[in-house]
Order: sequence, then C-alpha cells, then structure tokens
Amino acid sequence: MTLFDNPEFNFNALLALGGSDEGSGDVGEVLTAVNAINNSGLSAQTYVETFKRLGDQLMRAPQGAEPDRETRRFRALRASQYYSQALFFVLGCDDPGSEEQLYKACRGAWDTFCGLCDPAPVTAQVPYGTTPLPVWLFRPDASGRRRPTVILTNGSDGQNVDMWTYGVRAALSRDWNALVYDGPGQGQLIFVDQVVFTPRWETVVTPLVDWLTARSDVDAGKIALTGLSMGGDLAPRAAAFEQRIAALVAMPGCLNPWSGFGELQKVLTPSRQETNDVWNKEVAPQLSPAQAATVKKRFEPFSVPAMLAARQGRLFTDFYTPARLIASLDITNVVGRIKAPTLVLDYDFEQFYPGQPRRMFDKLTAPKKYVKLTAATGAQLHCSPMAPRQHGEVVFDWLQETLRGV
Repeated sequence: MTLFDNPEFNFNALLALGGSDEGSGDVGEVLTAVNAINNSGLSAQTYVETFKRLGDQLMRAPQGAEPDRETRRFRALRASQYYSQALFFVLGCDDPGSEEQLYKACRGAWDTFCGLCDPAPVTAQVPYGTTPLPVWLFRPDASGRRRPTVILTNGSDGQNVDMWTYGVRAALSRDWNALVYDGPGQGQLIFVDQVVFTPRWETVVTPLVDWLTARSDVDAGKIALTGLSMGGDLAPRAAAFEQRIAALVAMPGCLNPWSGFGELQKVLTPSRQETNDVWNKEVAPQLSPAQAATVKKRFEPFSVPAMLAARQGRLFTDFYTPARLIASLDITNVVGRIKAPTLVLDYDFEQFYPGQPRRMFDKLTAPKKYVKLTAATGAQLHCSPMAPRQHGEVVFDWLQETLRGV
C-alpha cells in the first residue's frame, strides 16, 4: 500500500484511492496522478499541481457527448476529492496564498455534486455565535418520512467530501438521513470566515440537534453522532453534554489531540514568553521546509494569525496561543459523563493517536463496544483509508442494532 515513500503524502493519496469504492475517487485517475507525481519528483508543488489539474479537468465538460446528470454529479464529487488533496499541501507549494481559492474550488465542486443529487440535500445556515454553520441534510427520498439521522463530524483537516465517503452513502443506503456540517476550525468557517476550533464542541452540536428535532422528517429519538479523525475527540465531548444524542461513534477514540503533536508538545510551557522564545529562537529555525509546511498545516485551524502567515509563506511566531487551544481539547475528565451507547473504533498501526481508543473505552461508563479494524482485511491505519466501505459496515451495523429498540 505504498504509493509514495513519504508517509504523509502516502496516507493522503490512500484516502483518495480508498474513496473510489464510494464514488469519491477513481482508481485509474488516482494511480495515474500518483505516477505523474512520482515521475516529476514528489513534492508539495507537484502534488498540488497534479491533483488541482485533475479537479479542473473533471469540472469541465468532457469532449464528445454531453454528460448526463449522474456523470456530472460524480465527476463533481471526484473533483472535490482531488481539490481537497491539493488543498492539504498547498501551504508547502510555491503559491500558499491560493489556499482560500483552492478551498472554494473544493467547496464549489461539492455544492455542484449536492445540487445534482436526487433529492438534493436540504441546505441551511444553523445559528452559531456570529458565524452560522453551513449544513447539508441528505435524505434517501423526499417523502418526508421520519427517519433515524446521523450527524457526521469531520476532523481537523478533512473536507465535506470525506463525510460522503465516511457516512453519507452508508446512511442513505440503509434508509437513514445524514447531516454534514462545517464547524469552527473546519471548511468554510476556517478558510473563509476565519473561526478557529472550540474546545466546547457541545456548543456546536446542540444547535444542530435543535435544528434537526424541529424537522418532521427526523426521528428525534434516533439521532446518532459520529466523529472521524480528530472528530473522535470532538463528538464525544459534545455527547458528554448534549443528552439528546442516542448513540455515539468515535472513529478513532481520541482523548487528547495534543498528544498527536509529538516533540512539539515539549515547547509549550505555562509561560507565553518562554514558550514563544523557545519556538522562535530554538525550534522554528531548525525546521526543514517540509517540516515547516506540516507545522503550518496542522496549526492553521487553531490560529487565524498562523493561517494568514502561512498564506504569505511565513511561519507563525505565536506558538503559545494555538498550542494552548489544542491542549484544551483534552476530554479525559469528561468522557465519564457520556450516557449514550458508544462505539470506539481503533486501527492496526494507528499513527496519530496510538493507544488512545482503548484508554477512552476504559474510561466510558455508558454501554460501550470496542472494535479494532485490522490489516488482515486491509483496514489498517488511521480511519482505514483503504477500506471506507468496510468501515461503514462496522459503524452502521452497530448503530442499527443499538437503536433498534429505541
């Protein structure tokens, strides 16, 4: 499963390749792009250029016959995936200032896909502070029949297309509704509205539940909540305080996202001045260009100044503020408050939060289940990038069994 020697590029390309089974990628397109990048020499520049060009091609009408609705729909979905691939590495390329434009291309392709769905998802702006949350409610049909509904929570750097791959299609095929949304630190809210993550994710989910329960096509007693990647920290936090969640899935379970930042954790001290002195004088000057690009990407959803500096090709100077925000996402002491039945997923060779899913499971006092997806079935690595359909089977089999008697 090695497409690129660099594990960061490899993992992201595996996500695109794995999405092929859900229609959010195409094996031939992805492997052709991978070959082109390897032939040109792997770099952020070649990766961004290649996947952006592929997205652009798909958003243009192909030569020959006029494509029908379904063709245009899934070309747009795949384009959104490929723009998302480019977006992930844009801060390391020659034009980091194009980040917002590239995000808008990704979002535009997603919106085109949604508009061609039948029925199209219900869209709305759900109130949240001064910046509303964009939402997309997918339904199997427009009959208005009450159905169980899953709220799909993304991680720190995923895009809407990932929620199709990791939940929407699986929900629709099982006669469920599925809600996709951008929260603070995600999608539109970070790249355009410049709103960073909040450690109080219940303030995000509660307005979504309010909006859903007001609808006649939602079974208010069967609202489930999932969290993918760092969403495996956000969703449990919300469920600890939002009691209307009937079932929770952490994919994977994550108690403390800050632990995934490796040696950078050592830079943070109780003193802002000391922390920033160490960062600016000792750590930042030693980073290679590739390391600096990774740090820029990982910190931008937690600091608008860091994001804006990155778009200008600079590394942020205030390490203390975003690091404190990331550290505040620790939910170790609130997991015990969760009352909803909870499924905790883990993965062979989990590279970002190793050991944390089991620790979360052990702290839960609600009805619970722990499942590890394994290399024996090709479902290894964070979020099972090569096995999203298998992933969905595990999640929705458990959800349907859990909510059957509710």
